[in-house]
Amino acid sequence: MATFWGDGDYGVQQPLTDEMVREAEHVLGVRLPLALLDLLRVQNGGIVAADRDAFPTCRPTSWSEDHVPFDGLMGIGHRDGTTSLLDTPYLLEEWGLPVPLVLLTGDGHYWIGLDYRTCGRDGEPSVTWFETDLDAELVLADDFSSFVRGLTASSTYGDGSADAPVPTP
Repeated sequence: MATFWGDGDYGVQQPLTDEMVREAEHVLGVRLPLALLDLLRVQNGGIVAADRDAFPTCRPTSWSEDHVPFDGLMGIGHRDGTTSLLDTPYLLEEWGLPVPLVLLTGDGHYWIGLDYRTCGRDGEPSVTWFETDLDAELVLADDFSSFVRGLTASSTYGDGSADAPVPTP
């Protein structure tokens, strides 16, 4: 899991504690996946390694013909100037996204989040891509562990055109 993280401290929160996890689950109203918490215990948010900064898609999005970006993962905390999983309730309202979700990364025009709508607040959420400008969504993986295993390097993709080679996930 240590190879999941890239260099630098951009977006990194204070080291994760059990108390911070309890606070997050209370604020978010869901049980967070153990695979996510395991990653955040290694490093509490930040830049993702270059060989894991994209996820292949089965259909085009506004981002690309064959993948979506995943260059960072929000942590849990209150570090000034750093967006956190704890900001999810505000961001869901601001961008008109469904509930219950926990946003992992995004810029407002798109988000990748844990989607609890099917599994319930205590279940294992799928990971879903949301395009707020187009009011569209795409399930990327059935669970967070599968999502992490499916991450690839954005550099392996072509320019996004239909003729560009598509890597196998």
